Amino acid sequence: MLIDQSGAKHHILDCGERLIASKGFVGVGLAEILSVAGVPKGSFYHYFGSKERFGEELLARYLDQYLSRLDALLKADGTPARARLMRYWSYWNVTQCGIAADGCSEPQAGAKCLIVKLSAEVADISETMRLTLRDGTDRVVQRIAQCLEEARFDGSVPPTLVADATALTLYELWLGASLLAKLRRDGSPFEHALRSTELLLGSPRI
Repeated sequence: MLIDQSGAKHHILDCGERLIASKGFVGVGLAEILSVAGVPKGSFYHYFGSKERFGEELLARYLDQYLSRLDALLKADGTPARARLMRYWSYWNVTQCGIAADGCSEPQAGAKCLIVKLSAEVADISETMRLTLRDGTDRVVQRIAQCLEEARFDGSVPPTLVADATALTLYELWLGASLLAKLRRDGSPFEHALRSTELLLGSPRI
């Protein structure tokens, strides 16, 4: 397969992302990435310099795309901010186990989250990758907090709710649910997370 120069780097990242989403960062060797991408080793090192640098760029690109999807899910569209936030958790549920909050399968099923997949793995082996993930997840929590502030003002959550602290608690809750779902190989942790999220958000203002 012939790939133009401008698209070669993105092609390598695309192939690497699919492999790493399935096997993890350590579980995928450079030779496998090169084989699937159909490029020589020299091309890889031309673009990335090292596997660690490749991992850093892969995560940075993934996080940018993730945040764009998050922005679209949380964007004001006339619905209460609480409903938009719950839409995000439903999307999380779908991408991790293929089941939406209403129990329906979705086309995005199987698009495993690299944040969940790699956080524990790379934190101890690469400082640059750890920082990339840390900064990215900080931005995710900030967006959740902003949505909660909007929910406070539109009355879909209690005005006494502390947005920053609740946003962090919710994100930690869903990260934990994702890990438990991997261990149990079912969606029960996400069902519990959805119920717990509703409780944490409290009753809407009448």
